[in-house]
Amino acid sequence: MNKSELIDAVAESADLSKAAAGRAIDGFISAVSDTLQKGEQVTLVGFGTFLVRTRKARTGRNPQTGAPIDIPEANNPAFKAGKALKDAVN
Repeated sequence: MNKSELIDAVAESADLSKAAAGRAIDGFISAVSDTLQKGEQVTLVGFGTFLVRTRKARTGRNPQTGAPIDIPEANNPAFKAGKALKDAVN
């Protein structure tokens, strides 16, 4: 499912226009992104938690030359599924 299909599904299930559903989806994405940028997490009980995980700095290898390269520390967004979502999938 892509973004436009998600907008269609939300519009149909919530009895909204596609434009209103699109604004709602964009607002949700913006709110989650802003919260994660602050280093906080977003928890939707039963659905899951959006959070930021820090990947430590490490040394890698250039696959062409084999030379070592330094890979800096990075923050990565992550999603941890809630129990209700896990149960719905299984």
